[in-house]
Amino acid sequence: MPKATDRYLEAEEEIERVLKILEIKYEKKFQFKSTRHWRFDFHLVEHRILIEIAGGPWSGGRGGKLATKAWSMDRYDVAAEMGYSVVRLESARSYKIKEDGPLQIQACFADKWLKDLKRLSFNETKDI
Repeated sequence: MPKATDRYLEAEEEIERVLKILEIKYEKKFQFKSTRHWRFDFHLVEHRILIEIAGGPWSGGRGGKLATKAWSMDRYDVAAEMGYSVVRLESARSYKIKEDGPLQIQACFADKWLKDLKRLSFNETKDI
């Protein structure tokens, strides 16, 4: 595994800080298949959402190898089959949105997305 860059670590710390402020329960470096090395950066426990900080620009990625990209996409399919939603935080200002892939959010909007998620889940519990 490549060593995480400072930008990746800063992004990870920022997401963790926002999750704590908003009191959203999470697990870090979540792994749902013990026989594989598939990990997601965060698991939002109450929402069954897996967050992945896009690795290429921030952590060194996998060098653009097609086989490892396919391997990475397989874990999104497995996560969906297990009832999880996957969100990728993208560092690049311009990135290609893939309709059949996970939800993609530009990293600078991650805190707003988390606030909206918290607000939505708070309002749902009040409508009893």
